[in-house]
Formats: sequence, structure tokens, C-alpha cells
Amino acid sequence: MTHDLSAVTPDFAEADVRSIAAKLLQDATAAAQPTMPDIPQPLARPLPPPLPGIPPLSGIPPLSAVPAQAAPQLDSLRHASETTALRTTPARLQSESITTTHSPTTTATAVSRFVSQMSPGLDSITREFHRVAAQVSATPGSTRVFDPLQVRSDFPILHQQIHGKPLVWLDNAATTQKPRCVIDAISRFYLEDNSNIHRGAHTLAARATDAWENARQCVQKFLGAASPSEIIFLRGTTEAINLVAQTVGRCFLRPGDEIILTVLEHHANIVPWQMAARETGAVIRVVPVDERGEIQLDAFESLLGPRTKLVSLTHASNSLGTILPVEQMTAAAKRHGALVLIDGAQTVSHMPVNVQSIGCDFFVFSGHKIFAPTGIGALYARRELQQVMPPWQGGGNMIRTVTFEETTWSEPPAKFEAGTPSVADAVGLQAAIEYLLALGWPAILRHEHELLEYGTARLLEVPRLRLIGQARNKVGVLSFVLPNRTPEEIGRLLDREGIAVRAGHHCAQPSLRRFGLDATVRPSLAIYNTTSDIDRLADAVHRIATSPVKDPPGPPLK
Repeated sequence: MTHDLSAVTPDFAEADVRSIAAKLLQDATAAAQPTMPDIPQPLARPLPPPLPGIPPLSGIPPLSAVPAQAAPQLDSLRHASETTALRTTPARLQSESITTTHSPTTTATAVSRFVSQMSPGLDSITREFHRVAAQVSATPGSTRVFDPLQVRSDFPILHQQIHGKPLVWLDNAATTQKPRCVIDAISRFYLEDNSNIHRGAHTLAARATDAWENARQCVQKFLGAASPSEIIFLRGTTEAINLVAQTVGRCFLRPGDEIILTVLEHHANIVPWQMAARETGAVIRVVPVDERGEIQLDAFESLLGPRTKLVSLTHASNSLGTILPVEQMTAAAKRHGALVLIDGAQTVSHMPVNVQSIGCDFFVFSGHKIFAPTGIGALYARRELQQVMPPWQGGGNMIRTVTFEETTWSEPPAKFEAGTPSVADAVGLQAAIEYLLALGWPAILRHEHELLEYGTARLLEVPRLRLIGQARNKVGVLSFVLPNRTPEEIGRLLDREGIAVRAGHHCAQPSLRRFGLDATVRPSLAIYNTTSDIDRLADAVHRIATSPVKDPPGPPLK
């Protein structure tokens, strides 16, 4: 029996794959057991849990990650399936679909889910699918096929209409949407593993603790840190910077010491240092930018001196998109003995990061900027600094012994993780990182660079549009203003077209005031955006720019 899978194209949704898988299983079952009744519709039953040591479903690459060398490994499943009632069907489905442009991994996932719903006796095949797909996804040097339409299909929230029009999400610098694998990983934790971590003499506590520490190890590898103990979990970038400002401020800053920031910083990398400076008598000095929005490195060098104790830099501006040369700036700061913090909130989803290559002492980011849940983020802090930094918050988990006379602290990083942690969100963060890495950095970088160039060209076609921030090296941020409309008006009009952008000061008022502005419209790009999204944006902005119609008044946007 053969099946024509030529119609399976990259823009097929997972539902289409499931339909094809079901049809193949029906045909094979009918051939093997002619008297068997029709296969019923799939039941609402989750996949069986993976065997010990086998990565969960969240580790399987999505529809958009297609390992080219998967065929031999997946074809070997034919032998594993020959002893089942359906015999060669799952393996044949994979070996046939591998010759198409569709993802064999996603096909395997769809079939395995269907098979597991049909017969508990076939769980071994489901688990074998998981094992092989996960092994293939982790193979070094795997060739990936990147298609933004396939990537988009992994994000359920994007498949809706706003005001009767398909949603275009261009507010990624504020927060990113979540792929199905992240949502499933969080749900699976609450369904199967939920517990507080440490000291629980039961299985669920051990599972939860393992999940927490596995997520820490994942972040360590993602950032290129030397050890998992250098990763501290917090609620996000803001809390991480506050931790450093308060602990380092109390330990290292004295009256007259200098903290160097840039004009491009987010408020989260300004206000905590103002608070620390006020408490210690330290002084803040600011690095300017030129008309393109690029850092003036000569001015930065001139600010460094014997009083410089700390340099805190954004890796990329959330308002302009400018990527700072953090390796070069960190090396210059180190020549003066300063500590260096890098705010990576706007880069971790767009480019690979290696904290040891940068040479920084601290690196912070938020999970929700990298397709993970809100309420989770990480601080990289060099081990030797953690040893001398005092605790920031007191409570459970961060102590070794407690008496009414004295308390001793746990070893880092636990010393900085007081209270019950957000374990499920850390699980989601790990799933998001694995998802991103499965796509491959070269493909992501190429796609986003092409989108940025295309978006820049399209917006500059709009009459009288002023693009704010045209650095030669930037992430996908396209801030602009129009002379005949306020950013708030433009944001509301775009929302009527189903297009979500940010309009306001973006918590980066100093950077906008450098260009004489209080607010901009800020479309920002991510892996699931397409040139079609940009066309819809540019066409809508063009209509707004050339239309005399006034938008009804509304509340100001922040």
C-alpha cells in the first residue's frame, strides 16, 4: 500500500498532519485486520509519560525544525513496530513523509499521539518516537529548514482575529508569544510533577527539584556560564538588576564612586542605580549616542577612570534596537577595574550569547522576552562575586541554620533564591530555550536580518515618516513617528487593522528625549513574523499618514 504525500507542504497545519496520519492508520489497520471496525476519533488523552532518561515532548523540535539526516534513524523504527498490531504503519508514515518537505518529527509526534490514544499496548512505539526524535534534534551539525510560516504554526495565540482581521503581533520587544511546547511543558508539570523543591521525602519533590535544577543547567549552557551555580533564578530583568544594585551597592560603592550607564538604557537599568547612588553617595555618568543611535565609544572611553566602579549596559536598546559592542566596552571597563553588568533582555531571543566571551560579571534577562512565561528570569553572576555579595531577601531556602541569635546562609545560588520558587515557569523557560535552539541561530539571524532590512525599506516609503534609530547593527526594532498623528493615535488605528505595536515611551524616556521625542510607535520583530506582516503594517501606516481622517480621542498610552 502506498500513499501520495506530495500535498504535504510546509504551510500545512498540525491538524492536516493528524488527518493524514489517521488516514494512514485506518488504511493499514483495514489491510491487517479487515474485520476491525472503523477507528474512532482520537480521545482527549495525554501522551504517556516518557521513560526515565528519555526527553519529554517539549524536547522535540517543532514543525519548523527539520533535521536533514533524520531519515535513517526514523526509518529504523520500522523494525521496532513490526511486532505491533499496526505493524509497519508508523515507520512507513515517517519513511514516506521524510521524502516530502514536511517535518518528519512533527509527523512522528502526530502519529505517536494518535497511536497512544488508540492502544496502551503501543506506548512503546510512542516512546521510541520520542527518543529518536529527541536524539535527532540534539545531533550536532544538524541541518535545519527554517520557514516562518511553520514557526508561526507553533504559536496558538497567533491564530486569531482582532477586530475581524488576522492578528499581526509586532510587540515583541515588550513580550513574546509562547509556543505550544512551552504551554504543554508548564501544563505537564502541574499535571504530573507539582511540588515544592528540596527536602521533600517523596517522589514529586524529587521530580520538581530535578526540573528546577535541570532548568538552571539549561540556562547555564545557553549563556555559556562556567557552572550552573552561576545562574540565579528571579522574576526577570528588573528584579535581577535590583538585586545587583542593592547587594553590590552595599558592598562596593562609596561616596564619589562612579556608575556608568548609557542614554539607551531601559528604566530598569537606570532607577535601581539611582537608588543605589542615593544611598551610597556614588555618582552616575551617562554615555551619549550619535544621530544614528550608536554609542559614542570615544565618549565612553573618556568617562572611564579610577573612580569607575561599575558599568551597566544594555546589550540592545529596546527603543531604538541599537546593539552595543559589549565585548569591546566590557574590556575597556575591565582595564579600569570596574564591574560590568549586561542587560540582555532584548538580545537573548535574537542572537547567541556567551558571558565568558563578553567578559562581564553579571548578565540578566527575562523569560517572557524569549518565548517563555512571565515571572521567570535569570541572573548570571560570577561565582567569586556571589561569595562576597550579601543576601538580598531573607526567608526559606536561602538559609543553612537559623537561631534567634544568628542565621547562616546557604551556598550560592540558593543564598539569593529566598522562598518558594516558580518551578513551573522555570520548566517553561527550559522548553522555550530548547525550542529556540532547535531552530538554529544561523537561520534565526538570517531571517530576522532580512525582515529588518525589508521592514526598514517599506516604512521609509511612507510619506514624511521619521525612523528613529538607524544604527548599522541592531535588532528588529523599527521606532517611528509621523508629523500628522500622535504615536497613541497610530497605535489605536493599527489595532483596528489587527496589528499590535507598542506606542509610548517604552520605559526608555532618556533615549527618546535624545531625539527630541516623548513617544514613538515601535513595531518589533521576532522569529514568527513574516514579510506579509510587514506589508500589512506598512500599508496601514501609509493609509494613516495620507489620510485626513481624525482618530476619535482616546486615553493616552504609556
